[in-house]
Amino acid sequence: MRTVFAFLLGVALLSVRSAVAQKTGMEAPKGFDQATAGIATGKLDSISYTSKTVGTVRKALVYTPPGYSNKKKYPVLYLLHGIGGDEKEWLKGGRPQVILDNLYAAGKLKPMLVVMPNGRAMQDDRAVGDVFSPEKVAAFANFEQDLLTDLIPYVEKHYPVLRSRENRAIAGLSMGGGQSLNFGLGHLDKFAWVGGFSSAPNTKQPGLLVPDPAKAKQQLKLLWISCGDQDGLLPVSQRTHDYLYEHRVPHVYYLEAGGHDFKVWKNGLYMFSQQLFRPVDVAALPTYTVLGAPAATNVRNAKYPQILPDNRAVFRLKAPGVQKAQLDLGRKYDLVKDSTGTWTVTTDTLSRGLHYYSLVLDGLPVADPASDTFYGMGRMASGIEIPGRGTGFYALRDVAHGEVRERRFYSKVTNSWRRFFVYTPAGYDTNTAARYPVLYLLHGGGEDETGWARQGKTDLILDNLIADQKAKPMLVVMLDGNMGGPGGLAGFGEPTLKRFEDELKQTVLPVVESNYRVAPGARNRALAGLSMGGLQTLYAGLKNTDMFSYLGVFSSGFFANNPALSDPQYAYMKANAGTINTNLRQLWLSMGGPEDIAYANNKVMRAKMDELGIRYAYSEYPGGHTWPVWRHDLYLFAQKLF
Repeated sequence: MRTVFAFLLGVALLSVRSAVAQKTGMEAPKGFDQATAGIATGKLDSISYTSKTVGTVRKALVYTPPGYSNKKKYPVLYLLHGIGGDEKEWLKGGRPQVILDNLYAAGKLKPMLVVMPNGRAMQDDRAVGDVFSPEKVAAFANFEQDLLTDLIPYVEKHYPVLRSRENRAIAGLSMGGGQSLNFGLGHLDKFAWVGGFSSAPNTKQPGLLVPDPAKAKQQLKLLWISCGDQDGLLPVSQRTHDYLYEHRVPHVYYLEAGGHDFKVWKNGLYMFSQQLFRPVDVAALPTYTVLGAPAATNVRNAKYPQILPDNRAVFRLKAPGVQKAQLDLGRKYDLVKDSTGTWTVTTDTLSRGLHYYSLVLDGLPVADPASDTFYGMGRMASGIEIPGRGTGFYALRDVAHGEVRERRFYSKVTNSWRRFFVYTPAGYDTNTAARYPVLYLLHGGGEDETGWARQGKTDLILDNLIADQKAKPMLVVMLDGNMGGPGGLAGFGEPTLKRFEDELKQTVLPVVESNYRVAPGARNRALAGLSMGGLQTLYAGLKNTDMFSYLGVFSSGFFANNPALSDPQYAYMKANAGTINTNLRQLWLSMGGPEDIAYANNKVMRAKMDELGIRYAYSEYPGGHTWPVWRHDLYLFAQKLF
């Protein structure tokens, strides 16, 4: 045990990035950019072409491959430099001719021409003076016209090249990476292969870059986005990847250890060039990376856990004194220890949403010091958020934001101090004449009042809905549904449910309505909950339709195989069906599809409600008994309220 506690005192996640994090076989080997004696080499030409766009003669470099012949036709890669360079920047810093010569010698490259132009389309296009001046920055955008109407026609007139879009690629570093993405994706009739290495802020916003994802998916042969993990411009690549992932546009998102430098860009050229002008295995594209992106749930500056593009996760920690380490993520994974005492494991592809997990160190489960912790599983546990599609409704957007406030109160029902969290919408403190309806929102078993405030992203969901005028401004009171007493099924029995009802009516409502500006009456109150909180909503809500006009039941239902718990509830519904239907404006039931563990209970309950004549609305959203489902439930339910 001493080694475990020594670890707890001294554990530190690795701050050193390593290229062995996720081997792919596409990683550049040692010496890939060093000249090899005795191999055939390509040739570099300097060309001058007349630019009608600029009104001058401009220069570019052309690399022709070993064995080049005027009797053959070749595809072309246009390779662009950064803001401080010119047509010679790749030659000086990247040694592309050496990289390509080595690849040809190894039989890994399709013969092609590589054209390295000056991407600063202006009369004096030298990289001198203030390279960030407005006129020089504008010249990089102006190069789009020069490239399409002057340079490409010159190359296709003077060299034996294939002229179809399928035989034309564009890639670049930094400013040239932004140009490549802008020009390539903006002209899919001209380019089928597009690569951005450490793309700069000149890169268009993703929605402008790829306004028609279906068209891009159909026309692109390969889209490559790569960046160093310590590059300050990484968010540009990340936002582009996030959009492409959301819209299912196949692409490579390659992260590696490094900054904004030629180490990263040479590696990008080495890997990108090998895939050009040959069949691409789209299914394999998410596997091309060295590093993953740090999880959104990591603590500040923690590099691990990382999430790979195919949603596998890499966990890494340094604990030399530990003899055995496991990751408990529902399934247990064994970590592997290296000579430095660093433990690593890569999971299978994980489903979207929040996953609770623990590190098991010499048999002792502990929270990961590199990750946020959440109250789940009946205790504090680490959590990792796995990205998923269709999550824009809780994205952090530039809209007016409300606040989540904490309120402590004394409960006469439990004879203890309790607390809840309250979401107040934007403008609550300034619009002091306004009174607001209230949604009382309940968590599930093993969680507490922090669940909807943290795991559920309630504030972001409501902020976005209200900003889009899809929901009325409202208060959301997130309660603690843990009432003490027995556990197991007994915890869902009549006494415990009655205790919750009593606290809600006798303590919580009076505290809320005496301390917040609340609109009065049942029509301004809603009650909803997930799983255990759904049972509490059914019990307290159906018995008090004179107090609540809206009920939301997420992933829940009275127990189908325990009549002792469910029969009294159905008896109450039968006796009060008319009142329930008259008073409720909405009884909304939802499930996470057939894989939801409460699906059978809910199905039986709905059949019983049909028999009893209880009116309800029903919705399904795939994902099982998980937070992505419940976030979506709140998103839909909140739009139906008040």
